[in-house]
Amino acid sequence: MNSVEQYKQNKHPLDVIEDVKEYAEEGLSFEEIEERAGGGEWERLKWAGMYSHGVQDGYFMMRTKVPGGKLTPEQAEVIGEVSEEYATAPEEYGGETQNELWGDAYLDITTRQDVQAHWIEVEDVPEIWAKYDEVGLTTIQGCGDSARNVLGCPAAGLDEHECFDAQPVIEAVSDYFTENREYANLPRKYKMTITGCSQDCAQSQINDVGLTPARKRIETADGEQEVYGFHAKIGGGLSDGPRMASPIEVFVRPEDTVEFCRAVAQTFKEIGDRNNRGVCRMRYLVEQVGPDTFEQAIRDRCDVELRERGTDLTEGYTGDHVGVHEQKQDGLNYVGFNVITGRMGGDEFAEAARAAEKYGTEDASIRLATDQNFLITHIPDENLDDLLAEDFAQEYKPDPGPFERGAVGCTGSEFCNYGIIETKNRVKRWARELEERIDTPDDLEVVRMHMSGCSASCAQPQIADIGFRGETVKMTGEADSDAPQSPEAETENSDMVEGMDFGLGGALGSDNEFLDWVETAVPADAVIPALEELFDAFAREHEDGERFYEWCRRTDNERLRQVMKGADAPVAKGVAGDD
Repeated sequence: MNSVEQYKQNKHPLDVIEDVKEYAEEGLSFEEIEERAGGGEWERLKWAGMYSHGVQDGYFMMRTKVPGGKLTPEQAEVIGEVSEEYATAPEEYGGETQNELWGDAYLDITTRQDVQAHWIEVEDVPEIWAKYDEVGLTTIQGCGDSARNVLGCPAAGLDEHECFDAQPVIEAVSDYFTENREYANLPRKYKMTITGCSQDCAQSQINDVGLTPARKRIETADGEQEVYGFHAKIGGGLSDGPRMASPIEVFVRPEDTVEFCRAVAQTFKEIGDRNNRGVCRMRYLVEQVGPDTFEQAIRDRCDVELRERGTDLTEGYTGDHVGVHEQKQDGLNYVGFNVITGRMGGDEFAEAARAAEKYGTEDASIRLATDQNFLITHIPDENLDDLLAEDFAQEYKPDPGPFERGAVGCTGSEFCNYGIIETKNRVKRWARELEERIDTPDDLEVVRMHMSGCSASCAQPQIADIGFRGETVKMTGEADSDAPQSPEAETENSDMVEGMDFGLGGALGSDNEFLDWVETAVPADAVIPALEELFDAFAREHEDGERFYEWCRRTDNERLRQVMKGADAPVAKGVAGDD
């Protein structure tokens, strides 16, 4: 077994929760924690929802799970206040000015409907957990080799295109796996998404398990009836070796969903790879044994009847919920606020929570979306204008331009151990600069531009119109010449800069397809000029109603490369450097 498996064998990872309380009480430093528990403790701490920062010794990122993305205003206010109080940088790392765009005490909404806070010290964790316990929040198993946050439609219970409200099912599945020692040590992370929405905004195609709405006639105690349930997909995922999930011949009733998800976890637990850490995700296992064999393994371990598929009710894919939308409840609305890269001040998030209480009904909620945005729900018609006049609504406006609307970024090198390039600041600057420099067609509402700081794909670049993954790029000395150089000359006349692989044409939905990495090792400074050339060509060549990713797909990659190289910038003058 690999070293991480050995760490989990040495001590059950959920035992780290009590250890954290001891570390906090005794005020242990990182060095003292490692001396007491060994290097494997940094891995086990993930089960407490904690990652050590990359270069900021003594500080953690803490991840709060939000099943289905649904928060009460009270819960959202506590999350914001915790960030205000505890997610603060020390003076040695810049204090209140540690980030030039966001300052200090901010939080990040993630692509998995979680909330992440930085600069957390171990001695503060028990106090944070106590505040969370009072309102029903948890960080437990926000990370680690177990069931992660369960995704759902952020507009569950609100939209007309919903077949049924799956939020209660999401919460039941999340409750089953959280702190369940039997399934807290899987070969790798276990990602589930469950939705009753016909638009599949919960991204079933790129999760280990994706449950989407279906209908089937079955025999019940009251005779044959048509009932709602789920169809299942398995084995989807991104990162290295991306794979679209495979549909299996299964209809799952809502009341059987917990058992079905348990059976999938049991299958993964028994036959998943615990040797090679690089290929032990469920998607590799499904690819290896085949979807049919994996389905049979699930059936063999499932204690409820799994019927064959019925009528599929998925009609498409909705990438976000930005804007003002009527709810199916008369006279009520939900508003999707745009948060570029998901980062906002803790005080601003708390302000949004208080606004939900002030302007919404008693059912008002804050919802987190997989595109790093948030919704405020149950706003009566007569209160909309007042909500939209609030200060936070001016910054996180519900009517952004197409580049701001589609901008997604991971944590990047600022805090992540794996990040090669800085992402959050760069994406926000680029999105706003692109709005000023590029005129897009009036009918192009969104350009999905996703940037990951490495190949791990936390920002989901493979499903974006435009995707980036971080690289260190070695610039050749003769940047303005196409003349070949010897490897020795290139080494002598080169500089290392931040750059990225540049992909085009990804999307989910009925025309789902991962993007093509059209150009590699593009220097960061060359990206915006390259995008200007691409959108000039798109403006000339696109057909009526054609979206940017569709144009990229029907345009030959070599042609796209040549368009990009028309920029007054060294688009193709770099090579990937050593990390």
